[in-house]
Parts: sequence; structure tokens; C-alpha cells
Amino acid sequence: MTETSTIRLEHLQGHDGTRIAVHRLGDGPAVIMLHGLSSSAQINWQRYGTAQKIADAGFEAIMIDQRVHGCSDAPTDADAYPQDVMLLDMEAVIGALGVTQFDLVGYSMGARLCLGLIDRGMTPRRLVLGGMGLEGLLEWARRRQFFLNALDHFETVRPGDRDYMAIQFMKTMKIDPVALRLLLMSMSDMDHAVLAKVTMPTLVLCGEDDDDNGSADALVGALPNAQRGTCPGTHMTAITKPEFGQAIADYLAG
Repeated sequence: MTETSTIRLEHLQGHDGTRIAVHRLGDGPAVIMLHGLSSSAQINWQRYGTAQKIADAGFEAIMIDQRVHGCSDAPTDADAYPQDVMLLDMEAVIGALGVTQFDLVGYSMGARLCLGLIDRGMTPRRLVLGGMGLEGLLEWARRRQFFLNALDHFETVRPGDRDYMAIQFMKTMKIDPVALRLLLMSMSDMDHAVLAKVTMPTLVLCGEDDDDNGSADALVGALPNAQRGTCPGTHMTAITKPEFGQAIADYLAG
């Protein structure tokens, strides 16, 4: 591993002035990276070396913390969460970055955001959808309910409960449960017609034991120009494996 540079942190304005954190590593063509629910750029992309692998491959990794996550603001006023607020934020932040060509990488919730941005007209050069299956895109209400139920037990959960690990992760990440509930309710369902718009080369990358968001194979089959990638791990652990970051770097550099 070559140390290309240190991570540079800046804050840009989301659609309503909310401060959105942007972490940058490396120099070269831009790769914009969107993390998963309750996680952060630091956890998903930096801690386990994925951003460094992308920087080593000659790119600039641009990692964005969604509102309520990481180093971004977490307002608790309901007015701060209009429908699809994260998509509005990403349009504002990516526009402010001034990059005209870029690759787009998302994990889990971040993968849903990638598809939402493409639906709204964004045209990345290449796309990586991590930790995502077809059902996770088209059946969001069911997945969202799992997290809403977890928030109902945020202070009373016990070891062994179904949502214990999810809640412990939220607490470790210092997630504000009020803000997260508002954010979850702002996320729209996705129509199947969106998939036909994903015409750029796409890698669907999932852990071999990850079916949290449904079938990755079905998602590959539903996209016009996609291929499947597999690495060791579950939905929570695949992103920690060196093979995960290497698969992304190899795909983008290929």
C-alpha cells in the first residue's frame, strides 16, 4: 500500500445550508463515495483501506457524510427533512465540488442514493453498487420498517434481541435517533423504471453471505450493463475485507 496523501476534510452546504462533510484522499479522476445507513465515510471507506486502494489506483476518493452521519450536521427539526433530502444534499454538494466527470460508488443506503441520483439525471462514468440486491431497491418500505422498529427500542434493547446489533452500531456511531427517524421517513420508494436508466457500466458487489437487501444476482439481471462481484463476508463484514476495496479499485481502473 502506497501512502498517497492525508485525508482532507471540508464542509459544504447541503440544499438548505446544513453542513455536509466531505473527505478527500488522493489525486486524479474523481470517485464519489456514499456510505451506508448509520455508518460514515470514515467507517465504510477509510478504516478498512478502501479509499486508500482507490487513491493508490490513481483516483481521488471523495467521500461524503450524509446528514445525521459522521462529521455532517444532524438537525432534529422536521422541516430539515423534506422528501428525498439526501438526494437534494448530494445534488448541492456534488455541484459545489465542480467535478464534471466522476465515478459513483455506494454501499447499501449509499447504493440506493446512487440510483436516486441517476433517476434525477446524474450521469456518472461508472457505477459501483455495494451491499445491494433488487429487493433492497424496490421494497424499501419493508427494510425501512426494520430500522424504525429498532429505533422504537433504542433505549430498551437487550442482548439477543433481533435488532440489538443494529442499535449497538447506531450507538457506537453516535447517531441521534430522532434525526435518524426523520431521515428514514424522507426516503422514497423506487420505481422499477429507474433501473432502465442505469446504462453506464455497473459493478454489483456483495459479500458471499449477504442477502440483507435481497438478491444481487437479480439486480445484475435487471440492469442494462451490470456485472456481479463477490467478496467474503456478510452485509456488516464484507466492507471490512481487503477484497472489497480491491474489487472496487480494480473495476474502476480496468
